[in-house]
Amino acid sequence: MKNTIKAFVALVLSTFSLIAQEESSLLWKVEGNGIKPSYVFGTFHLIPQEDFVFKDKVEKAIKDTEVTVLELDMDDPQMMGGMQTLAQLEEGEKLSSYMDEEEYEILDNYLTEHMGVGMAAFNSFKPFTVTSMITIAMMGKQTASYESEIIKRTKEDQKEILGLETAAFQVSVFETTPYEEQIDQIVEYLKEPEKMTKEFDDMIATYKNEDIEGLYAIMEKSFKEDPEFKKALLDNRNTNWIGKIGELSKDQKVFYGVGAGHLGGELGVINLLRKAGYTVTPIVE
Repeated sequence: MKNTIKAFVALVLSTFSLIAQEESSLLWKVEGNGIKPSYVFGTFHLIPQEDFVFKDKVEKAIKDTEVTVLELDMDDPQMMGGMQTLAQLEEGEKLSSYMDEEEYEILDNYLTEHMGVGMAAFNSFKPFTVTSMITIAMMGKQTASYESEIIKRTKEDQKEILGLETAAFQVSVFETTPYEEQIDQIVEYLKEPEKMTKEFDDMIATYKNEDIEGLYAIMEKSFKEDPEFKKALLDNRNTNWIGKIGELSKDQKVFYGVGAGHLGGELGVINLLRKAGYTVTPIVE
C-alpha cells in the first residue's frame, strides 16, 4: 500500500471536472427526491489550529437542521472505547514482528523524538495507530478537528448525533492491506519528511480554497499504485452513504459531515447524489 498516512488524514479526505470551478464549496445543500432539505459538509479530520476556520455558513447549516450525522458517532463513549479495542492486535501478537530491524529503529527514533515515547509503547497496536501518532507529530503544532467543533455546536443546540458507519467497519478498511505493507509505507514517508510535509501542506491549502475536485485529485494521485485500497476507502463507502442519506433525510433535516476527500470525483458523494436524483447546490459565501 502506498497511501497509509494520506489515507488516515483524509480518514484524518480528480482528474474529473464534473463540478464547475465556480461551484467549488465544502458545503452543499441536498434536496428533492422525497427528502427533507439537508446539508453535506466536507471536513478535515485533523488540521493545524492556525489553518482552522469554521465559517458562518457551516454554523447556519447546523442550526437549520434537526440532527447531525458524521462518519462515526464520535460523541458515543461506547463507540470510542470500542475503537481503542479494535486498534489492538491479537493477544500475544507484536507489531515489531511485521518489520525488520531498520524499520523498527526508524520508527522508534521518530516516535521517541517527536512523541516522547518509543515503539515499545505501540507494539501491541495495529499499524494505523502508529500512523495516527506520526500524523499528529508531523504537524508539530496545536491541532483542531472539524468533527469536534461540529459535535460541540450540535450539543449546544441539544440535537442528536449519529454515525454513517461503525468503528469496526472503518478499521476493517485498513485490514484489507497487509501490515507489512502498511509499515513499509510509514517508513518510506519518514525517509522523505520534506516530501511528506509538502504534500500535507498542499492538501491543507486546497481544502482552505474549498476545492473539492483539487482534493480528489490529490487523493487519486496518492492511490495511483493501490487502486483497490482507493476503492475500499473512498468509492465503496461513498456509494453506501447515498442510500443512507436518502433514508436518514426522509423525515428530518440532516447535517452530514464527512471527510472532504469523499466529495469530489465521478464516484464522489456530490456526483452520486445528483445521479440518484437529488438537487445538490453549493453554498458559497
